[in-house]
Amino acid sequence: MRDDAAMTVAPATTANLGPGFDCAAVALELWNEVEVTEGADGPPDAAHIGVRAFGLVASPEGLAFRWTDRIPRARGLGSSAATIALGMVAAAKWTAQDLALEDLLARGGPLEGHSDNLAACLGGGACLTWNGRIARVAVDLPLTPVAVIPRDLVRTPEARLALPAEVSHADASFNAAHAALLGAGIACGDPGLLAAAFEDRLHEPYRPSPLLDTIRAELPAGAVGATLSGSGPTVIAWAEDSAVCAAELGERFPQETVMVLPVSPRGAH
Repeated sequence: MRDDAAMTVAPATTANLGPGFDCAAVALELWNEVEVTEGADGPPDAAHIGVRAFGLVASPEGLAFRWTDRIPRARGLGSSAATIALGMVAAAKWTAQDLALEDLLARGGPLEGHSDNLAACLGGGACLTWNGRIARVAVDLPLTPVAVIPRDLVRTPEARLALPAEVSHADASFNAAHAALLGAGIACGDPGLLAAAFEDRLHEPYRPSPLLDTIRAELPAGAVGATLSGSGPTVIAWAEDSAVCAAELGERFPQETVMVLPVSPRGAH
């Protein structure tokens, strides 16, 4: 029996970033963790998504798992992606397997149902994902995410049901232009391009958010734009001065949790 423990951590993520629906996400400095040890008192919880993710890489039998959750659940900050990443990366570490990020994405993607959060959670920094691929475009951004986290919950599978099967050519063209701006802004580290990019017509109009509308109508000092984080309800204000931005948001929205969440250059490890 091993007398050591394997500790693994995985970051929160914010996905879509406005027009980058289902393909763009950023890792954030807010971490869940799991400790794996040998010698469980009973069988592992087969219903736990992290244990299921572990089982995609190695057998969880005979192991004990201690999960620490700091990422708020069902708030659009990638809590499920973090748990899946934790399970798979912990299994790889426990069995000394050196698995490529895209291998892990292929295994864990079906559990998550979409790949944007999971790609950034695994890769760190700002990531794009398409057709099972991951590209880490930048390790940091010139803007800092400031999260406004409501108490309400949003379940991603339910939120996705509200999305239309088709959109107009005008809306598709609008999003293509803004997605191009987003990718260029990330790659170049250009805050001006990013500020111009943070608009969307593919998913945000179908996920009504009075909080997003209010923040966009009157951006806080230090912020250049705002986006819905994943399917919400969390809203991200993108700030050049995160301290000033967070202070104002805290005053304006005292019932919500306001957190400065810098971009994490590292993914699950």
